[in-house]
Amino acid sequence: MTIQRGAHARGDDEQPPHGHRAVGERRRLVALWGVVAVLAAGGVWVVATSHQQSTASGAPGADKSASPVAAAGQPAQPLTESQSFLAERYFPAQRAYEYDNYRARRSAAREGAECRAVQNDKTRDVLAELGCQGWMGIALTRSDQPVVSSVTVLRFSDAAVAARALPTVREKAADFEFTYPDGLLAPAGTARPMTATKVELVGHHITLTVSRYLDQRTGGAPDELLTTSNRAAAAVAGQPFMWM
Repeated sequence: MTIQRGAHARGDDEQPPHGHRAVGERRRLVALWGVVAVLAAGGVWVVATSHQQSTASGAPGADKSASPVAAAGQPAQPLTESQSFLAERYFPAQRAYEYDNYRARRSAAREGAECRAVQNDKTRDVLAELGCQGWMGIALTRSDQPVVSSVTVLRFSDAAVAARALPTVREKAADFEFTYPDGLLAPAGTARPMTATKVELVGHHITLTVSRYLDQRTGGAPDELLTTSNRAAAAVAGQPFMWM
């Protein structure tokens, strides 16, 4: 009886250690799986972040057409004057152009860096050695009269250089192309449309404004309507450059 009690007592005494070990093992397994889960989650995050960085840096699948952006906290680089010398910037298509009784809309626009490109004879440059750095051309069509004005703006490095080129532009005004409204063709052959012309120095720019009737009617000296239209169009052409 005593032996049985001892054996029974040993059985009872040995059960708690087995129970404690089982509980401890379960806790260790839970902790281990928790670490694995955290590492797995971290691995997914790292992989996703690496993929995003690869895509953003121009790897296959990246949008190569996206414009470069300034770094965080850094201002965007300003455009140079030559980069911003665009007809749409100075003469937006949606703007109404008014001066006294003159009302017009922009009906064509173009620009370029080579000043020979806006001259009738492309084999020579009447502005050679005069420092022309770019040009833009627009057409202003009156809203209430059948008159169109071609405005050519020539850009120079400073006002002194532009002033030296002014006499040549005035003398050779007929050597520059007329900017026609979209859909209107130049007169054929040797036709000489009635024309009013004005050349002005505005800061470090020269504006050449030529006005004609939309039907390209010919004639000698310009009539009053062409003259007043030309004067108003020249005033509109100079306004964006007066304070530059």
